[in-house]
Amino acid sequence: MSFLNGATVGFDTVNNKAVFIDQTLLPNVYKEISTDDFGEMFEAIRLLKVRGAPAIGVFTAISLAVLMNKSNAHTYEELISELSRYADELIKCRPTAVNLKWAAEQMKKCGETSNKDNFKENLTALALKIISNDIEVCRKIGEYGAEILKNCNSFLTHCNAGRLAAVKYGTALAPLYVMKEQGKSIRAYADETRPLLQGARLTSFELNEAGIDTTLICDNMASYVMKNRLIDAVLVGCDRVALNGDTANKIGTSGVAILAKHYGIPFYVCMPFSTFDFSLQNGSEIAIEERNGEEITDLWYKEKMAPEGVKTINVAFDVTDASLITAFITEKGVIAPSEIKKYITE
Repeated sequence: MSFLNGATVGFDTVNNKAVFIDQTLLPNVYKEISTDDFGEMFEAIRLLKVRGAPAIGVFTAISLAVLMNKSNAHTYEELISELSRYADELIKCRPTAVNLKWAAEQMKKCGETSNKDNFKENLTALALKIISNDIEVCRKIGEYGAEILKNCNSFLTHCNAGRLAAVKYGTALAPLYVMKEQGKSIRAYADETRPLLQGARLTSFELNEAGIDTTLICDNMASYVMKNRLIDAVLVGCDRVALNGDTANKIGTSGVAILAKHYGIPFYVCMPFSTFDFSLQNGSEIAIEERNGEEITDLWYKEKMAPEGVKTINVAFDVTDASLITAFITEKGVIAPSEIKKYITE
């Protein structure tokens, strides 16, 4: 029996467990995992069992609530210390995704404004609120996106920014789901997204399950698809946006944006407003995660596909220049890169 029932992560408050889909097993195996163990939570994020900026943020909030609910701390000071320790460790786990840090800081602030008697109750309530807010935010992104893209029928996306990257709907795929609900005939092209194949394993899986006409392409076919006018727009998610609009997203995104600019195809970044990081002036200040090179040389092969000793560069993200982005589609509306500073006080 499924606890999540179509969601990606969840909070089992009856049993005090964080619940998530192990996305490393998709599309061949669907497995829900329930845990109250910090090590398993940390590894779930690090190993991309839970992935996608919104989902990581929500899962962080749930995890911290679960951990504190089972805490044996006797004083308020001990509770705060324990919460801060767990939060700080999770923040280190994936440094590029701002939603993780945002959620951890929200939970810490909640603890700091609580007392010993309502500490656990308040954290649980906030985690549940963050879950419901994520669903509402993604739905609004979908509605705004569906409106601005009403004259478009075919889309290219990179990585996975659908429901598997959030609780439901997702970000980049939210407009497609809303259009589908509206009865519109749409088509999606999904980049495979090397080296972890989130497009092949996850985007094509969830769109196909939703009954949306989906075509999987190799990453280096994006130019062909654009040149032959097989798509009307590009939709991607993101993990962090600097004040000037420079945007960090899964490696390969900047190349897609450059191609879209060349072929005159609009390039939209779909994201919750919380993904803006107003503390960073531009993309050069965004910390970029580098992962184990074995993801390139070994992960998807029966035998090692590169010679022993060859060097690898396996950065997980790149930064797309603001000049390449048509607009950001958020729950607050559609925002041009030049308009971001208007929102700095929000």
